[in-house]
Amino acid sequence: MTSNGPEKSHATLRYTSLRVSIFLGCLLVALLLGHFQIIPVSGEAGMIFLFLLAAIASAPLSYALLSKQRDEMSAQISGKVSGRRSRTAERIAAQNAEEDAADDAARAATAGQS
Repeated sequence: MTSNGPEKSHATLRYTSLRVSIFLGCLLVALLLGHFQIIPVSGEAGMIFLFLLAAIASAPLSYALLSKQRDEMSAQISGKVSGRRSRTAERIAAQNAEEDAADDAARAATAGQS
């Protein structure tokens, strides 16, 4: 089993934590804008609006800023999927070989009895 190195071994965790950090940063900015009444906020609906504003602002920022991390995560996931596919194909081939050997032995035994 090969190691991807420390910089790529946790690509999904790194991408997710950076994405959450960007959202929390946007949420902090939105809350500060709401606190200083730059964005008028009132009640529970205002807080929901600030959360939605943070989510909408963080999406394009994440898309633009995290392309490298997203590519690393994609490569890591596709590598794991292809590894699983090849192991599954090998296992199926081994099972088929065992079944063929058992079938050949049964036919040989039947032909020897006749």
